[in-house]
Amino acid sequence: MHDAPSTAELVAAVKRFIDDSAAPQLTGHAAFHARVASNVLGTILRELEQRPAADAAERKGLLSLLGTTQNEDLDALNRELCEEIRRGRMDVETAGLLDHLKTTTIAQLSIDQPNYSGLARALHPRS
Repeated sequence: MHDAPSTAELVAAVKRFIDDSAAPQLTGHAAFHARVASNVLGTILRELEQRPAADAAERKGLLSLLGTTQNEDLDALNRELCEEIRRGRMDVETAGLLDHLKTTTIAQLSIDQPNYSGLARALHPRS
């Protein structure tokens, strides 16, 4: 049986090559592009690792907020939420809305910008 490397393993290997072998030998514009490439690969790794759970949690939250069990995709559910807000049927007083928005924003930041200073405060608020 042949066990091919996973997508995450392949991406991680390329990222390690850039970080450990290529980037240290580069300067100027090429070094900048190597850092950008490494950051993109890091984002891809976080997407592979975190996106399925984040999407499942977002979908569950949307179904609860919208009071539906429709088997719609995540984009359709988000469009429906936007429409509810746009029409004034949901606002900051809607139970669960702000928690849902905060949770989905934190999940997205955890993937896109894990070193964002506000993310650490959101994940670990002072009591």
